[in-house]
Amino acid sequence: MDINTRIAQRLRELRDSRGYSLDVLAERSGVSRSNISLIERGQSSPTAVVLDKLAIGLSVALASFFEDGPNGAGSVSLSPLIRLSDQPVWEDPASGYVRRRLSPPAPSPLQLVEVTFPPGERLALDSAVHDADIHQQVWLIKGRMELTVGDTTWALAAGDCLAMQLNQPIVFHNPGAQPARYLVALTTLSKPPGRSATRIPINQRES
Repeated sequence: MDINTRIAQRLRELRDSRGYSLDVLAERSGVSRSNISLIERGQSSPTAVVLDKLAIGLSVALASFFEDGPNGAGSVSLSPLIRLSDQPVWEDPASGYVRRRLSPPAPSPLQLVEVTFPPGERLALDSAVHDADIHQQVWLIKGRMELTVGDTTWALAAGDCLAMQLNQPIVFHNPGAQPARYLVALTTLSKPPGRSATRIPINQRES
């Protein structure tokens, strides 16, 4: 499945599951109704910034747009194995960063993503998903990265790993002259009334 078609399908599924009209999601996300409509029809290639705004409006992580939804998007539905050739790859039209989803479609408490970030590029995301307890760790495999989480900037070298919660703005910057490559591990915690936090599968949290 083409990656823009996957994003279009997931956006419609997430919006429909919440009962949001185009107008409601436009108001919640700050993305225009016409732009949302174009994305859902696969006629627009959204940037990471636009997807981040839509994710916040839907109270999910940006990674949700690349998951296998209830309609079975993906080549091998619910399989515990995903081959390299089947791993969805997406390039941000604005920054040029490349995102590869490593995790198979089978339900799991965590999701793994590989990112290649171009030299000199900067990407600022709001990442403030207030209605969900989402955590991620970034492990730098190659190159250099500067991550500003809230008001704190962290300089990462190869081998360094940074943990953060998606409840505040995050800025990704590659200050080096070579592409940076890093692994992202993402999980969502659920806090039922009167019970301690428990992990739930990312591709089930919108249920």
